[in-house]
Amino acid sequence: MSEFDRYGEGGYERALERAISFGGQDATFYNEVKAGRLVDLARRRIGDPSSLSALDVGAGIGLVDEHLTGDFARVVGLDVSSAMVERAAERNPGAEYFEYDGATFPFEDGSFDLVFASCVFHHVPVGERTRLAAQMARVTRPGGLAVILEHNPINPATRFAVSRCEFDEDAVLLRMSESRGLLASAGLREHERAYILFFPFRNTIERRLGRLPMGAQYYVAGSPQGRTVSA
Repeated sequence: MSEFDRYGEGGYERALERAISFGGQDATFYNEVKAGRLVDLARRRIGDPSSLSALDVGAGIGLVDEHLTGDFARVVGLDVSSAMVERAAERNPGAEYFEYDGATFPFEDGSFDLVFASCVFHHVPVGERTRLAAQMARVTRPGGLAVILEHNPINPATRFAVSRCEFDEDAVLLRMSESRGLLASAGLREHERAYILFFPFRNTIERRLGRLPMGAQYYVAGSPQGRTVSA
């Protein structure tokens, strides 16, 4: 049984909103921003998202996916919690959801164009993170991208939000350098990285700040070694 199975109808959302309420935005804002970055990454690095497939690793209740189904040809979510999978399927009928055993993804090698994990690795025991990254790499097709999005532990507001979140009680946050190392250990060549969510409002300057290590979250993106993606 996953620790997230204990969050019943609406429990996950309520816990999340309580944790981030001090920032003046709800979870929708943050998930829209991350989804927008994923769509942009796919468009610039792989191709037209409307012809691409995306896999959300550790999808939870599909909060990011609801902002992706209108852009990608196929959106698939994967989670170890049966309760989360059921909730996600109800929330996003345009996506597909699967439960898995926490070890091996139930997909063939190279099955997806874009594979991402949004704020998942900090829930994974440190000794098991390399295996998860390897699974992400395995199901990423040649020329595709694997992306880790995570909380930035350098940001004090992020640390405060995590400390207030009941399902982050055992979280061990990762610096960007660790996420970069996980991609490399999985045989992925890094193509892009940036800090994001500097401000709790929409703006036009955030993309210029991506190298500054003070965004609330960050992402790193890579593709299988020896394979290329478009510039």
